[in-house]
Amino acid sequence: MRLVWALLMTILVMATTTAEQESQVLGLMPWPENVKTVPGSMRFIVENSFSVSVPANADRHLRKAVAIFLDDLRRHTGSLPLDFAFAEAEKGQLQISIEHASKEIQELGEDESYTLEVTPSAANLKASTTLGAMRGLQTFLQLVEVTRQGFALPTVVIQDKPRFPWRGLMIDSSRHFTPIDVIKRNLDGMAAVKLNVFHWHLSDNQGFRVESLRFPKLHEMGSDGLYYTQAQVREIISYARDRGIRVVPEFDMPGHSTSWFVGYPDLASGPGPYSVERKWGVFDPAMDPTRESTYKFLNEFIGEMAKLFPDQFFHIGGDEVNGKQWDANPRIQQFMHAHSLKNDAELQAYFTERVQKIVAKHGKTMEGWDEILHPDFPKDIIIQSWRGQKSLADAAQQGYRGLLSSGYYLDLMSPTSAHYAVDPFTGPTAGLADADKQKILGGEACMWAEYVSAENIDSRIWPRMAAIAERLWSPQSVTDLDSMYARMDGISRWLDAYDLTHNSARRLMLQRMAGTADVSALRTLADFVEPVKGYSRSDLASSEPTALTPLNRLVDAVQPESLGARRFSVQVDKFISGPIRPGAELEIRSTLTKWRDNDIQFRALAENSSFLQETLPISHDLSVLGAAGLEALDYMDRGEKAPDSWKSQQITLAQAAIQPRAQLILMIAAPVQKLIQASAGEKPTELLLPKTAQ
Repeated sequence: MRLVWALLMTILVMATTTAEQESQVLGLMPWPENVKTVPGSMRFIVENSFSVSVPANADRHLRKAVAIFLDDLRRHTGSLPLDFAFAEAEKGQLQISIEHASKEIQELGEDESYTLEVTPSAANLKASTTLGAMRGLQTFLQLVEVTRQGFALPTVVIQDKPRFPWRGLMIDSSRHFTPIDVIKRNLDGMAAVKLNVFHWHLSDNQGFRVESLRFPKLHEMGSDGLYYTQAQVREIISYARDRGIRVVPEFDMPGHSTSWFVGYPDLASGPGPYSVERKWGVFDPAMDPTRESTYKFLNEFIGEMAKLFPDQFFHIGGDEVNGKQWDANPRIQQFMHAHSLKNDAELQAYFTERVQKIVAKHGKTMEGWDEILHPDFPKDIIIQSWRGQKSLADAAQQGYRGLLSSGYYLDLMSPTSAHYAVDPFTGPTAGLADADKQKILGGEACMWAEYVSAENIDSRIWPRMAAIAERLWSPQSVTDLDSMYARMDGISRWLDAYDLTHNSARRLMLQRMAGTADVSALRTLADFVEPVKGYSRSDLASSEPTALTPLNRLVDAVQPESLGARRFSVQVDKFISGPIRPGAELEIRSTLTKWRDNDIQFRALAENSSFLQETLPISHDLSVLGAAGLEALDYMDRGEKAPDSWKSQQITLAQAAIQPRAQLILMIAAPVQKLIQASAGEKPTELLLPKTAQ
């Protein structure tokens, strides 16, 4: 009876069109501070003659921003290169006005607010600075949609400004080198969602990635030949500046520094010899804080890099120094005793204080991870917190500015909802005095690179990065998950225009694994699995992973979050808990049937591919769960209560299916278990991930 009723309701709805169905939610991300639309009014049509007016005295950064905007508009509309152009003042379809130009070298805290008004005949963008105009141009692009009249924008008035002045993405180019073209396309993506800081992690145990003219052995011996020339660094800085993005370099010290010692072993606290590290983790080598020669070297190196990177901030790392080399060196221990340094933490504080003075000498402000915090340091330094809001609150209460990265680690493969729930002002920071809250500048997502390559890095950053960008830009009250996921889905496709490969690379990787262009059976499986979470991938590996381990398995190709599994889970929750939505059971049945029948085709594909052999048990579980879900629906349709013996057997299968295999998790086990429990008349319970997968 349930199935018959669902069919009747589907037919009725198909024959009825409502005003609600005609209206569309704006697909903006980040969501603006204030949006006013005019429902049902005429739209602004983007014609081939579209043009943009800028003030006669517009600075070069604004003119460059508009040129980039016009190119981006061509990307999104497919228009011919000569269609769109600049127009004389006040004669363009889009008219831009600003109060004053942005700083030549972009600075923290510059005004990024703007007002965008779109009418059926024209659009007006007003901003205090060029940076604000850049952000408004991105909003204009996101408003463009396909209509019966062609590409058009809704009539709307948007008043917008960021919640935080520092909204960043860190890319680790040390553990796996990130080519220039990959950096550029991710800068395009960052600009598209209004991020404004690119934190470039350029040295670690696994590689030193910047050319040093003063100390050439750093890149010659510490990079495996994979490094950025200074000309390339300038190219990236210029590319980022044109998009309103600051570039902050990080050179990690005194730990995470093995690659420094390959060419300059005298910097280290132990005798060596040293080689570029191939494994992951925290290692013993650390700079010698007791030698004056260390600070002479750093003075010259920081001076060179300070001239190369124009941003005010210089990140020195400072994290995860285990102190073992210091403890094992009698000369260092004697130095600590002579200077009344009680432990390794005090020795590191001594080192950090010396480095801070060097950084300041070269006109820069020091930034570092939690471990550099010390109450005696100058109050202008910035603490980047990987430990969480308590650490951030402690820093603020001691007078230091801070950034939150805890909860925004993209490499941990957390679902978007988990990142979206993290806010710089929650928990210990929520109760800070207003003056202390002002010291929290925002946050940065981190893309650590143990398990990324140029091929799959985009999929680890996007589209989840867009949700973090929204958390740092939009009002704190913007928290609706369904809205976020719906808008993120559109933004994910929209970002394809910038040559980001978060959607396209997976298809190529699946084809390579299967050895054929027809990967439909493999994709059916790949769409509903996720990599294991947190740091469990290394724990579950059959052999210790290294920088030389190929990243060519299914775990490397699938998305960090299965949006298909999430949609299925939402469908099941609504189906078993609320009124019958027309067509809901048909959709669920169709999906379950596809899973049940997929294993035969998948096995035929895997027969000729060594890469797919490890995933055969997961394919089997997908088929078994598909069949179990269909049986559960059959019981509900017949109005019968599923037998306890059948229910127990199927739940056991679901609990086994969610165990990690091939470092993957089959994400549909939990919603199928809910169907099984509902068919037995039980209240559905959550099936939690095993600890080994978290």
